Parts: sequence; structure tokens; C-alpha cells
Amino acid sequence: MLTAVLAAVASAAGTWIGASWVMSRSEPASLHDIVHDELELSAEQHARIEVIEARFAAIRPGLEAEVRAANQELARAIEQSDGDGPQVQAAVDHFHVAMGALQKQTIAHVFEMRSVLTPAQAAVFNDRIVEALSPTEP
Repeated sequence: MLTAVLAAVASAAGTWIGASWVMSRSEPASLHDIVHDELELSAEQHARIEVIEARFAAIRPGLEAEVRAANQELARAIEQSDGDGPQVQAAVDHFHVAMGALQKQTIAHVFEMRSVLTPAQAAVFNDRIVEALSPTEP
């Protein structure tokens, strides 16, 4: 009986500690959340941002698919190779190109959205982007 009680207490404590740790980890706000929840956009700004977001939403899946494809290519090259040979290096290069294209388009998207903001909004936006790109350990 004592063993069962101690096991239950240990289990509850482990669950509580795990849940507390997960809850204490804060994820940075998404770009969408920053723009729509923190910047108090005017109706005109909101309309312009919606067009920018729709344009990026149309190209982002293709860019992300290319990154996934390059990652799969790399996995196959590693699996089929005896070492860090030409096949692996070509797959690494493909991955870097795909990831670079995604990053460049994402940064262009960020700056395009920022161009719609007032100077005060842009300052908040910049601060939040820097925070999201530079997370600190809890």
C-alpha cells in the first residue's frame, strides 16, 4: 500500500514538474500575432497587410516544400553514401539553396509589411522581430 501511495505521489510530482516546465517556456509571438494583435493597425493598413500576407501565403508552401524535398534528398544521400562524398555535398548544397530562398523571401515579406507601418509601429515591430530571432533561454 505504501509503495502504491509513493508511486502515485511521485507520478503526480513528475507530472506537475513537467507541466510547469512546459508552461514556463514561452514561444515567441508569430509575425501575424505581432502585426494584428500588437500594432493597432488602421483599416487601410490592415487591408494593405492582408494583400501582402496573401501574396506570401501563396509562395511560402512551395518554398517550404522545396526545403523538405532537399532535406529528403540529403537523407537519401547520407543513407546511400559511404562518406561525405559528392552526392552528399550536392544534397547539402541543394538544401542550402532551398533554405536560403525561403529565408530571403521571408525577410522580404517582413520588410514589405514593415513598410506599411507608422514609425512608432515599426519600432515595436522591429523590437518584436529581434526578440523572436534572439530567444533567450528560460
